[in-house]
Amino acid sequence: MARHGGERSWYGKAVGAALGVTMLAVGASVWTAQAGAVGGPSPQATASAKPDAAVERVSAEIAHASDKGPRGVNITIDDGPDPQWTPQVLDLLREYGVKATFCVTGIQAQAHPDLVKDVVAAGHLLCDHSVSHDTTMDKKSEEYQSREILDAERMITEASGGVRPLYYRAPGGAFTPYSRELAASRGMRPLGWNVDTKDFERPGADAIVETVERELPNGPTLLFHDAGGDRSQTVEALRRVLPRLAEQGYEFGFPVR
Repeated sequence: MARHGGERSWYGKAVGAALGVTMLAVGASVWTAQAGAVGGPSPQATASAKPDAAVERVSAEIAHASDKGPRGVNITIDDGPDPQWTPQVLDLLREYGVKATFCVTGIQAQAHPDLVKDVVAAGHLLCDHSVSHDTTMDKKSEEYQSREILDAERMITEASGGVRPLYYRAPGGAFTPYSRELAASRGMRPLGWNVDTKDFERPGADAIVETVERELPNGPTLLFHDAGGDRSQTVEALRRVLPRLAEQGYEFGFPVR
């Protein structure tokens, strides 16, 4: 899993506009779960809506494998939700009967709670992608890492209507032993990737598809983005990749927990 940080520049603008207000609202709070939370139709998602005392620790090892086994593929979508591109991605996933894992930031979840609810209602799983997508988190204090992870967990859970994220993906892969242990203690498996499509660089849909085909032997977890700029190339690439993988006998699943 190579580090990537191509999305950092757009977050600088988004955070500059929103983080001040967000962090005033968020503070340094520790997430408090809501009993009787609302779940979507996915059994996994429904099971994740637990009271705080019932949160179960998971492995702190970075997950890459698929719960569908050797022919499994995990579609993961980062940085949203985005009001223009997330609905298009959801439509494609629905068309091809694919479930995915959405790694959402606290800021975007707070800004677009209806989209977070749409993701859950469609049976997809949620992943904590920090509050502000700071790709230098691994260079910051443990207190800072804790705020970014726990406040995002709370913001995402509130936006979803009570469904907790089941994974934690560090922005740009900036994991630390502390952040992995903290996420695991909150029931969020650290989540890596095997195929970085580089779609955030907008290399063209052909190049994105070629990257998937070339790097899929590296492992089953594919990284795409539904926010951070024009994602039309990502949408077009998914339109080609999803049926092609199905034709090749792959089964779409979720990362192991």
